[in-house]
Amino acid sequence: MANMAVAVGGTPAPAARPTRRNWVPYALLLPGLLWLAVFYAAPMFTLGSQSLQEGNVYDGYVLTGNVGIYPEALSEYWPHLLRSLGYAASATIAGLVLAYPLAYYMAQKAGRWKNIMLILVIAPFFTSFLIRTLAWRIILSDGGVVSDIVHTTGLINLLDIMGLTQGGTLLNSKFAVMAGLTYNFLPFMILPLYAALERLDPRLMEAARDLYASGWETFRHVIFPLSLPGVVAGTLLTFIPATGDYINSRLLGNTQTVMIGQVIDSLFLRVLDFPKAAALSFILLVMIVTLVGIYVRRAGTEELV
Repeated sequence: MANMAVAVGGTPAPAARPTRRNWVPYALLLPGLLWLAVFYAAPMFTLGSQSLQEGNVYDGYVLTGNVGIYPEALSEYWPHLLRSLGYAASATIAGLVLAYPLAYYMAQKAGRWKNIMLILVIAPFFTSFLIRTLAWRIILSDGGVVSDIVHTTGLINLLDIMGLTQGGTLLNSKFAVMAGLTYNFLPFMILPLYAALERLDPRLMEAARDLYASGWETFRHVIFPLSLPGVVAGTLLTFIPATGDYINSRLLGNTQTVMIGQVIDSLFLRVLDFPKAAALSFILLVMIVTLVGIYVRRAGTEELV
């Protein structure tokens, strides 16, 4: 006779149902995994294979495992790599300085104007990146309002001394490239900062004031540490795309402001040196991933998020 489990009071206990594997989470992951496989993993594999080929566009390319293309590309274009990192870092710092006060005001002080300000921040995304950059050619052109203000206040002399402009003109200069990068990627800095600052508990700032902390001490010990996840996210979202940008350097710069993205674009589409262009792309990728890894580790984001 089969054994029957008896519950308290003599009532037979229901037999345990066999556990079934829940495939729903895996099914939900499948579209994303397929997207990454088709549009990320496969192109990366193709690009890596292309960087190890030899030949030309007329006779075709053959995979020879030519790893020497990497030191060759690095030795030839290292100034453009360093220049790109410098411009991206400058735009990131400038964006943080401009975005933090605005994001704090929106999150803590704007009140009923908060949504309107958010719309104004997002509004540039409704315009093409190319058109926004072309607009800066008009803004920084000689005889414009910005140029007149800079010349009237004497700031143009300071910019010339710093090497950001040449000949007293703003357009086609380092300053123009940095200004374009800062403007175009500023929303990517504002939105993460706003999200982090909006979550601040006002009682913490009130407690700091009750403990006789000054405004600077409150910011240094309470507000800024709690907003660090937004700072890290904003700086990464600005620095990474700015490093590989080539539109701003092409439209707003000169031959002395060529960035690595512009070099890769030229090698792919004009020079038709596909292996060297692919190698530079991988070098840029490794540099960015390394710098981001060091930055995130130093910032201690794992403990703050």
